[in-house]
This record gives sequence, C-alpha cells and structure tokens, in this order.
Amino acid sequence: MIRLVIVAAVLVIAVALNKLFGKRTVLAPTQADPSMPTQVDRNDFSESNKEWLVLAFTSSTCNTCADIERKAVVLKSQSVAVEICEYTSHRELHKKYAIDAVPTLLIADGQGIVRKGFLGPASATDIWAALARERDGLSDPHEGDCN
Repeated sequence: MIRLVIVAAVLVIAVALNKLFGKRTVLAPTQADPSMPTQVDRNDFSESNKEWLVLAFTSSTCNTCADIERKAVVLKSQSVAVEICEYTSHRELHKKYAIDAVPTLLIADGQGIVRKGFLGPASATDIWAALARERDGLSDPHEGDCN
C-alpha cells in the first residue's frame, strides 16, 4: 500500500512539473544579427522627389508584415512617400540593402539617410511619432545609445 502511495505521489509531481515547465518556450531569433541599412538610394524607389521616404520591407507570408504595411500606408502625404517592398516582387532591393529579417520599416530623409528604423512589430503610435520627430527635427541623436 505504501508503494502505491509513493508511486502515485511521484506521478502527481511529474505531471505538475511537466505542466509547469512544458509550456515554457524560448523564441529564438530568426537571424543571428539582423541589421538595417543606414543609407538608401532614393532613385531605387518611386516618388524619389518627396522630402521623406517610408520603406516597409515585408514578406507575403508574414502576418506581422501585413500589420506594418497597414500602418505605413497611412503615413503617405504630399511630403512623405511610402513604398512597400514585398520580398517576392522586390527581392533585388532586399538583397541590395541586406534586409535579412522582416518586417523592417525605414524612415529616410531627402538624401536617403535612414533616420529611424523598426525591426519587427511596431505600434502605429511609435511609427507616427518617429516620423513626426524626424520631420520636426526633434530626434535625439543619442536615442538608442546605452548610457
């Protein structure tokens, strides 16, 4: 009888530990060191004459990319060009700018200097605020530095 109680207790503990630790998953990054370009050639994109350029590098198989596309297109205005660079139809641009993770969203100025970039999901508020800060010249040159 005591053996049966011990076996039952060990079983209950094993099941509890499995439930506790079985749900823990570590999400590994898709790339070891994804990076973003610091400069783009404005002539690679339509509407290269606009003051600002928002580029969304995406993939048609990525749900997060579709969300970034929806958030990017609303930024289009008289001074802001928005271009969606989907991987299948713009593979050469992904290769040229070494885009190795999607979604990647870039905000470039009139000279093609990338002023702000987002890798992965981003809120509409963060994207809009970043563009507004850059357009108004309010960006912090040390933003993102580790102090």
